[in-house]
Amino acid sequence: MRTALTDLVGVHHPIVQTGMGWVSGPRLVTATARAGALGILASATMTPDQLRSAVREVRSRTDAPFGVNLRADAGDARERVRIIVEEGVRVASFALAPSKELIAELKDAGVVVVPSVGARRHAEKVAAWGADAVIVQGGEGGGHTGDVATTVLLPQVVDAVDIPVVAAGGFHDGRGLVAALAYGAAGVAMGTRFLLTSDSTVPDAVKARYLAATAKDITLTTAVDGLPHRMLRTEMVAALEGAGRVRALYQAVRRASRFRRISGLSRPRMVRDGLALRHGKSLTWSQVLLAANAPMLLRAAMVDGRTDAGVMASGQVAALIEDLPSVAELVGRIVAEAEGVCAVLGRCPAPGPSGVPPGPSGV
Repeated sequence: MRTALTDLVGVHHPIVQTGMGWVSGPRLVTATARAGALGILASATMTPDQLRSAVREVRSRTDAPFGVNLRADAGDARERVRIIVEEGVRVASFALAPSKELIAELKDAGVVVVPSVGARRHAEKVAAWGADAVIVQGGEGGGHTGDVATTVLLPQVVDAVDIPVVAAGGFHDGRGLVAALAYGAAGVAMGTRFLLTSDSTVPDAVKARYLAATAKDITLTTAVDGLPHRMLRTEMVAALEGAGRVRALYQAVRRASRFRRISGLSRPRMVRDGLALRHGKSLTWSQVLLAANAPMLLRAAMVDGRTDAGVMASGQVAALIEDLPSVAELVGRIVAEAEGVCAVLGRCPAPGPSGVPPGPSGV
């Protein structure tokens, strides 16, 4: 299916696998790229050396385009940008809006810049700064998210900017892809759906917990790091929400120390990243310290398989997912479903390379 997104990044299908910490590694990204979609490595839980190694591993397995996700506010963001440029990565995506200077640096090197946003004003800002496209996540999405539903936020952003818009939050099948295209999006981005594939390295026990989840088992909480965070409702989440401030801070310090050892970050770097996290947000210093919990709590589940001791970021769409296909099977199924819906409609509402709807076939 050809859209402005596929033309921009050079993939066959307007589907993006998002960068999920501890999940979106070389194996998942390679499988996604081979399937004709855009896979994105999550670099926030990697050291710079690990990132370079991961990029080279994917590159050794496929010639297809892929991307790297990074935190624009990280102290070593420019070092990671340099790795992206030096290694010839096609796409740089950002969990937070990058600066105008960072966008220019990447674009000058021929890298496609795709920030993630959760509000129309943020999309307008990065578009004015030169971003090539945006991923718009509605409140249904997993991990850090906002409170505006995709069906409300997406058309707002599509109408506000003249760059390709990728819809995220609540997508898992071909029907959703066609719906996003009908709203004017150039594709969809999915996290939870790719996490729940056979190519995902997430432990089987954790995947089983996701598959068993109902809509009521997925919650939005600020207990992990002070920011709205959508995840499965587990014993750990309940414990965090019920913990007193002193106990919570003690646990945060311990986990932050462990994350520092695993990530290789120095204490001054962690402090700088904490300051960056606090900037522009109504977080107390206690919440900033609690934010150090998040990487280790995610790792406990996504790497160690500890459903009792970790948190499991999840979109609400987990309640609709019932199987673990390979990435190739998943992408093929989504495209086939979308084409089936388009056949019923008599056309597919996909915008062409210029953003103008194509002829009757549209596919």
